[in-house]
Formats: sequence, C-alpha cells, structure tokens
Amino acid sequence: MAIKLSSIPHLLRDLNRSIEILTILSKYRLAGWIDRFEVDLARNMFRNSNGVDLADLTFETRVRLALIDLGPTFVKFGQMLSTRPDIVGAQLAQELSHLQSDLPADPPEAVRALVESELGQPLDAIFSMFDEVPIASASIGQVHRARLRTGDEVVVKVQHIGIRDKIDADLEVLTGIAQLLEQVPEFKNYRPRETAAEFQRALRRELDFGREERNLEEFIQNFSEDTRVCFPRPYPQLSTGLVLTMEWLDGVKICHVEKLEAMGSDLKEIARRGSDIFLAMIFEHGSYHADPHPGNILVLPGNVIGVIDCGMVGRMDEKMRGQVEEIVMAITQGEVDHLAETIMHVGRVPPDLDEGEFHYDLSEFVSLYTQRPMQQIDLGKALNEMTEIIRKYHILLPNGMAMLIKVLVMLEGTARRLDPEISLVNLIEPYQKKLIWRRFNPMRQLQKFRRIYQEWEQLAEQFPRGMCELINQMQSGRFDVQLEHKGLEPSVNRLVLGMLSSALFLGSSLLLAHEVPPLLQGVSVFGFVGAITSVILGLRLFWAIRKSGHLDRKAQMIAEKERKNRG
Repeated sequence: MAIKLSSIPHLLRDLNRSIEILTILSKYRLAGWIDRFEVDLARNMFRNSNGVDLADLTFETRVRLALIDLGPTFVKFGQMLSTRPDIVGAQLAQELSHLQSDLPADPPEAVRALVESELGQPLDAIFSMFDEVPIASASIGQVHRARLRTGDEVVVKVQHIGIRDKIDADLEVLTGIAQLLEQVPEFKNYRPRETAAEFQRALRRELDFGREERNLEEFIQNFSEDTRVCFPRPYPQLSTGLVLTMEWLDGVKICHVEKLEAMGSDLKEIARRGSDIFLAMIFEHGSYHADPHPGNILVLPGNVIGVIDCGMVGRMDEKMRGQVEEIVMAITQGEVDHLAETIMHVGRVPPDLDEGEFHYDLSEFVSLYTQRPMQQIDLGKALNEMTEIIRKYHILLPNGMAMLIKVLVMLEGTARRLDPEISLVNLIEPYQKKLIWRRFNPMRQLQKFRRIYQEWEQLAEQFPRGMCELINQMQSGRFDVQLEHKGLEPSVNRLVLGMLSSALFLGSSLLLAHEVPPLLQGVSVFGFVGAITSVILGLRLFWAIRKSGHLDRKAQMIAEKERKNRG
C-alpha cells in the first residue's frame, strides 16, 4: 500500500500526539496491523479498566471507548459521526450517540481572568454572585451559575483555557490520519478525508460562542408567539466568542423521569409537546436544534418545554425542503421509482451503482411500511433501515440531509422515554399535508418558475460569448482537451516493477553465464543475488495482482454473470 507523502507533515508536526493516537488505536484493535497477527498473548494484553478483554467487545464499543481515550477533539468527532449513519452505519452511529465529553474544570483564577479579559470589567462589577464551581464541564467549555447586579439569574459558559491550540493540533493529526486511511481499502467507503474536512468546519464553528448566541436569538424570534417552549435569553453585552452569558432556566431534565412523575407531570403530554416543537423547527422554520437528547430538554412549570445547548443547529434551505418533501411523499405513497430517483439525485452516487438491486431493496423497504397503519410505524427504525440501504450502495447523502435523519431518529427515541406508545409519524402527518399544499402552492410554483427562467436567461447570455471563445481557441490552435486518468498509478507502478524485475533477471543470467567475479564456488555472487532478487520481485508482483482481483478478470465476470442469472 502506497503512502502519500502529503500526509506525513500533518503527522510530524506533533509526533508525540501522533504516536499516542496510533497507540490507543492499536490498544483497542482499531489499527489494521494488530489484527493481522494471530497472537493470543497480545490479545490478552489489552484490557479495559474493569479487566475485560477488549478483544471480546464489539467493534462499535471499542470505537467509542477509543474516542474517549483520545480526548475531547475525538469525542466531538465521534458525536459528529453519530449524525452520519449513511457513512458509518446505523449501529455505530447509535453507539457514538452515547458519547459524553467531560473535561476537568479550569482553575477558578484562570476562569476569572478570562471572563474579565473578554468582558472588559472586573467580575464583581458584573455579577453579584459567581459560582466558581461549574455545574458542567464539557469538551469545549464549562458552565457557571451566576447572578447579575440586576438580580437576573444567569449561566455563564466559558471556553476552556488553551482548548483552541489543543484542537488545532489534534485536527492536524486527524487530517494526516484521514489521508492515510484513504489508502486503506476497508476504510475507503467511510470517505475519511471528506469526513475529516467536514468535521473541522463544524468544530471550528462550535468554538465561536457567538454562533450559539445568534442561534438562541433566532429560536426566540421563531417561537415568540408560542408559549409552549422557552429558550434561554442571551445577554449580548456580556457575551463574546469565548464567553456566553444567558438566562438560567430552572427546570427538570426529561432524563429524570422519576422527578417528573413525582411532580405530577403529564409525561405523554410532555412527549407530544416536545416532539411537536422540534417538528415545527424542522418543517416550518427550517432551522432546528440538532442535538435533542434528554439532557438538553427541560420541563419548566406549566409543562413548558425548555431547550438548552443550542450550539449545534441544522438548517434546511428551500432546495433541501423540497427534497425532504419528495422523499416523505414517495415513502408514504409507495412510489419506489420516485424514491430511488430522488435519493440518487440528492446523494452522491458511485459510478458502479447497481440500480436494479438498489430499486429492489427500496421496493422491499417501502412495501414493509406502506402496508402498516400510521400509528404502528416506528419512524426511527424505518429511517435507520433506509439509511442502511443507502450506505450499502455507497451513496453519500449531503450533510444536512444526514443530520436531519439522525435528529428525527434521536427525537423519537427521546420522546419514547416518556411515552413508549408515541408515534412520530402521526405527529408528522399534519406537516405532511402542509408539505403537499406548499408543493402545489401557486406562489411557490411561480417563484420556482422565476428561478428557472433566471438560470436560462443567464445561460442564454453566456452561451454566445462562450461559443465565440471556443471557436477563437480552435482557430488559433490554443484549444486543448485535458484528460484525467484515475486509478492508473497502481497499474503504472506494476508495469515499471515488472520491467525492472525482468531486466534484473536478464542481467543476472548474463553474469551467471559468464561467471563474472567475484565468484563463490564458481558462481557469480552478483548474478546469484540479482537472480534471487528478481524472482522475489516477480513473486511479489504476481501476489499483488492476484490480491487485487485483476488477475483473472474474465473468469470473475463469467462467475458474476452466472450468479446474477441464478438470482
């Protein structure tokens, strides 16, 4: 396997961290070279803190534990991967959704210095009370309770000291590892480089607390007339990119079911109301809280739903909204061909996609759910099954679409903690009717026609100029066509290696035949060594071609054709 030199600098910039990461991956048997050695003694050396042999744990569990050991950057990476079941699969995504990142709190004096530096005032001048012991300390920041001089109860989210430098170093190493994994066949379908780049963009946005402040303001504006939900009000004058001050919401997290029951709360009503609020975010407002796990949802007095931790937000533009409408309508109406065409249009389709097999799998999936009553459909299970089909055929969904699917799955799981009989499909049905109306709304069709007209108008303006430039290039002899050959490097390398081994064998044979000194028992030493080396190179080349599956392509094609005919 060839290693790209471009990946080496990323790993060398922090060599100690790179070695530490690779060691942890080896410990959890996630580095390929460990699995290639069938040594029972080595297997038993790797145990977790409870003495359990790591080799006995599932792959998904080992991935989660390894990410925890690797630190906050990789925990965040795992949390991001949990929103991409189309890449890692539903089972691993579900396991990664349990990742919780906890870091030791920063020293009180360091927190005080950072807050005073960011807000430009002494702490005592801003707050009448500031609890130096944080109520939570996550991967990026820690949260402190405080009281303003005005008497308002607030929470202050403070970014960890030096966390940006640590994350930057880890991202450099992660980029190098992703480039290496791109060369490993078993990891290629995970698209390591694209996934790592996507994660870098998301994490750098999360490092800016100003984004969370703007998200809160947007949610408050969208639900200004809805008394069922409450978001913490931010204090812009007391917030920066590293410090976020917001209203304290005094409620009970819905993960504490016993407390809610002791309060006499109506759990079914809370589940229905919370689900409806999140569905309104998705299908009405187009911007939604992308992490609806039980720890981020509170129950306030009067069964008001409080939503906190709004750093991760998903968004749907008009184009994605239309794509979601097409998928929902195709599933509910049993239109398999339309569903397949929509998925292939939305996602990135591999060139070797077997459309017949893909249509067949989707047909089985749709028929399974269209024959059931709406209230009996498990939306989370249905979405996971559809995602597994998409992943099976290596179709890559856009980030926003994959995140939306994960949010719906997580939302249903959270709601069923309170009401096991709740049906998210029933709650989506009113929005589906709105989707149908919006799809055929004359004003929307007019807007769509206007956009199409503008695109054709731009094309009509650019076409004559482009044709003139093309003709001028052809007349002046400057017209050229660039061809990009993909996948030829291994073939060229094998061709060169074959020529070298042949030349070496021929030259060595001449040395042996003419008994060119130095001689050992009448045999030319250089000739003998060269002949042995050429044989080894030839056998290595033969093994590489056979391992790649290209040695007997015709036989493979015949066997594959017979298999399809039998099917």
